[in-house]
Amino acid sequence: MEKKEILAKVNEIGKDVFEDENLNLTETTVAKDVKNWDSLTHLSLINEIENNFKIKLQMREIQGAKNVGELVDFIYDHLKGEN
Repeated sequence: MEKKEILAKVNEIGKDVFEDENLNLTETTVAKDVKNWDSLTHLSLINEIENNFKIKLQMREIQGAKNVGELVDFIYDHLKGEN
């Protein structure tokens, strides 16, 4: 799976988690850019990502992603078996 495909899937997950059909997550999107993105919805987003991609993110990845692009990179690495 390519990174742009991962980003598209993360965007669809985000629409569900944040209950916003008009949401458009990009690689540079950060939490403060999204209405209702708080610590609870962050955990929900991570949970849905892990379930959808069938991966388990490490705590450093969950807390360390500076933007959606870095989160996509972590997902990509897991799918490629690098984490």
